[in-house]
Amino acid sequence: MSIFRRDQGGPGRVTAREAAARTGHGTADSAGDAVLLDVREPYEWQSGHAPRALHLPLSALAAGAALPSHAQARPLVVICRSGNRSRQAADLLAARGAVAVDVIGGMRSWAEEGLPVVDAGGGNGTVA
Repeated sequence: MSIFRRDQGGPGRVTAREAAARTGHGTADSAGDAVLLDVREPYEWQSGHAPRALHLPLSALAAGAALPSHAQARPLVVICRSGNRSRQAADLLAARGAVAVDVIGGMRSWAEEGLPVVDAGGGNGTVA
């Protein structure tokens, strides 16, 4: 079963490892077909985020901001700090017709799994 299949309860949820595999962060040879969408606020993003993630805060998304063209019509894996805002964002995106799942445990789980986190300058980042 695809992790992007919607169940009656709304968008699906994935682990940090599943998210990494789907977005090309899992191993050196994983290409990934989905876009990792980080919906945290700018100060959180600047402290640490996954490389190649797209940043669009939930506040902007809720206000009607559109996804950039390269993220449209692609599966979305939505992440925040702990999983609460990403769940809201995935619901909002699904209501707009996007295929979206959220990451259980958010960036905290991402970092705990040893997945890469970079700061705004490309150095080692931390989850704020």
